[in-house]
Amino acid sequence: MYDCIVIGAGIAGAVAARKLAEEKGKRVLVMERRPHIGGNCYDEKDAHGILIHNYGPHIFHTGLEEVFAYLSRFTDWYLFGHEVVAKVGEQLIPVPFNLNTLHMVYGKEKADRLEQKLIETYGEGSRVPIMKLRENEDADIREIAQYVYENVFLYYTMKQWGQKPEEISPEVTGRVPVLISYDNRYFQDKYQGVPANGFTEMFEKMLSHPGITVECGTDCLSRMRFADNEIYFDGEKFDGDVIYTGALDELFACRYGRLPYRSLDFRFEHYDGASYQGHSVVNYTVSEDFTRITEFKFLTGQKDTDGTTIVKEYPFAYTGAEGEIPYYAILNEENQALYEKYRALTAGMEHFHLLGRLAEYRYYNIDAMVKRAMELADRL
Repeated sequence: MYDCIVIGAGIAGAVAARKLAEEKGKRVLVMERRPHIGGNCYDEKDAHGILIHNYGPHIFHTGLEEVFAYLSRFTDWYLFGHEVVAKVGEQLIPVPFNLNTLHMVYGKEKADRLEQKLIETYGEGSRVPIMKLRENEDADIREIAQYVYENVFLYYTMKQWGQKPEEISPEVTGRVPVLISYDNRYFQDKYQGVPANGFTEMFEKMLSHPGITVECGTDCLSRMRFADNEIYFDGEKFDGDVIYTGALDELFACRYGRLPYRSLDFRFEHYDGASYQGHSVVNYTVSEDFTRITEFKFLTGQKDTDGTTIVKEYPFAYTGAEGEIPYYAILNEENQALYEKYRALTAGMEHFHLLGRLAEYRYYNIDAMVKRAMELADRL
């Protein structure tokens, strides 16, 4: 009955399913374990009529014209330059650290001098990893790097990843940038924003095709079996393509042990009044147990709301317990080696394809995930 099976109805699965059905004429079954489509991008209106992102804030940003054009078939956009601030003491400072932040932290006279040094050393508009600044022989530049390390990076990263300072990889530290510009935007991509009526509506339109059947609340292992490099569906051998976007260790009952992830506890709160914090996202980089607070109306552009809804994010180690969701793969050599053991179990299945953050045990931005799903579907 079906030519292809897609496991997971998040961004990866939805894009792949639509392209296979629409461009290849395939009959596609999409199985989703959760009771809804959209994966972690799922959004809905809460009891107060405010559109919330159930699994934390998701902002689409890209410079890839083909990705923006493809998604624009299924949605209009609320476009904006996404800005994030960090609460450091009583100040809210722009992050990534930039020249505006510099002037807020150091005052005009010293900031003017530091700005000149940064521009002369690295060039206006450049994006410099703090590791590079820390290695500079100039004491003033090292002072900036130390401020960013202590006030923007260190405690936030310890909370996010559950690591002590000495356990944090230098590679992670090195990715924290200082922007030699007055651009407060968190991303510098051409297109930034969210679907005008929410991500869920975009997914509904994407999966609405006569060649696509969607089954939510369905664990693929209730209908599928993988044995001796063969795939079985409803007890029969299945020779079509299978795209798997779920956790790879769970597909094989975690036989080698569970792949480590960080999870998140989202705590939603509603308040009367027009605003709670006046910003879409505030990072708590030197205080609190939560990493950030998102105020949704500033993210979605929703007007005339009854009060305002926020969410606080508390990271913790994923254990696989019921209700927990794996969000961030913990990337290191040991964990990558464990992932490769699981991936090897799929090597003999010619028509089995791994796609997405969980299946590939890596991080993807939305646009990169869309592009990868499009490319996989094109090859099948």
